[in-house]
Amino acid sequence: MDRENYEILQVSENATDEEIAASYEALKKKYNEEKWQDGEAGMNAARMLGKLDAAYQEIMDERREKKENTSGADAFEQVAEKIRGGDIAGAQALLDGFNERNAEWHYLQSVVFYKKNWLNESKKQLEIAMQMDGSVPKYKEAYDRLNARSEYKRETGGAPSVNPDLSSDNGQMGGNWCANCASMCYTFLCVNCLFNLCCNCR
Repeated sequence: MDRENYEILQVSENATDEEIAASYEALKKKYNEEKWQDGEAGMNAARMLGKLDAAYQEIMDERREKKENTSGADAFEQVAEKIRGGDIAGAQALLDGFNERNAEWHYLQSVVFYKKNWLNESKKQLEIAMQMDGSVPKYKEAYDRLNARSEYKRETGGAPSVNPDLSSDNGQMGGNWCANCASMCYTFLCVNCLFNLCCNCR
């Protein structure tokens, strides 16, 4: 925040948008009248008009950007609330309404896809989120765990099956079913917990 801009407009930093606009209009009128004076007074008024316009524009742009960022954060929280409540269709509807789609948008879209069990689509969304903002740990953590789940499914061909021939103990056809099942459940649990918990992280 540039305090000098507020000083030029002769308002405090806590002033409302309406108060800033009113002061801007009053000062603009004043300097427009003074710029026709002779000598240094007229030149100074003309300079102040330029400073006044620049200061007002910068303050309004800064405040508008801040409001948009806050609004975006609130909207993301609404999506997360829908997901936590199990309203996946509602979460998707909110996501579809976004004009700007930043890294957090793609992360939440990934969570929605994961809840639908669309793992490949979920993974793609996480990749986009990491490309857009690699500084957020939860994106990478979710991606790693999703990869672990996908890798497990490739290695096992899906959920483990029990070998009907109980005489076999070679470990290839169900001899290690309990260990495989425990590993799979743990991996799935980690991914579920991560997505659920990250929706609470800001």
